[in-house]
Amino acid sequence: MNLTTTLSALVPAGGDLTGYRIGAPQRAGALTVLPIHGPQRPGIVAPRSGLKLHQVVGYGSVELHNGAAAGVAVVPLHIGYIQEGAQNHALCSAALLAAGQTRRFPDACCVQAAQGGYLEGRDQWFFVLPWELRGAALRLRGQEGYSKLWGDISALNRGYGLAARGHLEQIVSRQRAVLTQFRSRLELLPGQLGALFFVGDTFAGIEIAPDPGYFAEVWMPLVCFAYGVAAWRAEPEPVAAEPFDATDPASLRAELTRDRDEYRERLLASLPSTAGAHADEEERYLDLRLHTVTGGGLAGQFVAEQDRLVYASLFAEREPVGATA
Repeated sequence: MNLTTTLSALVPAGGDLTGYRIGAPQRAGALTVLPIHGPQRPGIVAPRSGLKLHQVVGYGSVELHNGAAAGVAVVPLHIGYIQEGAQNHALCSAALLAAGQTRRFPDACCVQAAQGGYLEGRDQWFFVLPWELRGAALRLRGQEGYSKLWGDISALNRGYGLAARGHLEQIVSRQRAVLTQFRSRLELLPGQLGALFFVGDTFAGIEIAPDPGYFAEVWMPLVCFAYGVAAWRAEPEPVAAEPFDATDPASLRAELTRDRDEYRERLLASLPSTAGAHADEEERYLDLRLHTVTGGGLAGQFVAEQDRLVYASLFAEREPVGATA
């Protein structure tokens, strides 16, 4: 299926989206992924292999370093870092870092209340903020204050039956074994550089990377934490599947293919209208432009280079997390 029309509606002013294709849906409990293949933009530094958390210079202020010899790094939207024995932080915005550049982000969110210690550049792993927190975090970009997300984190924990504290590690660390099951139940395909995510039959977000290598490095944080947390909460009760009418392997394969295609069409037809969404430029590096999307029930950021999409992390806006806790 050609995704030009679909992506154009979801990525306001995102440039030429010709050539993107969608694959067959994959389901794991309440989480459905529609893989995306498309044109690649080589030379963008991936977040795990090239980007490092240099240091925390004060609660709510972190430094990232692009250690690559060449290539600009696109810092993923809402990336966060975890290290035992230190206070963990997440960023409110994506960013562009030149090769060798170290940049301070004074508007980072502390996501672990009342835990001492500064995060250093060793023994670190990263996540992406859960869908339930992403709208609040995006609205808080540019605002300094290390505790600014604690109330939303506390409400999220309360909604999951956990202690109502501003400690995100109650979910991303202590529930990591449960959440990482999504990675083993969903397959990252060769050449895949993006995906549409649905929780139940509800559109949750679209993620597109510059190339398959970059997407492979953000796959686990996205599928397990950014969208897996909401899917874990919405996990349906097991139900018996309706049997197919096929009586031989060839007929069964045909029925399975038809069933997947029909399900994909239903999901795409259910995508919300984002006609009211608009994009505002946040920063630029050479021909790369980082934009923030708001309005029309959609939020997030994307990077475009002249008339081509390079990176996108856009999600459906949700009610404030405390409203359903």
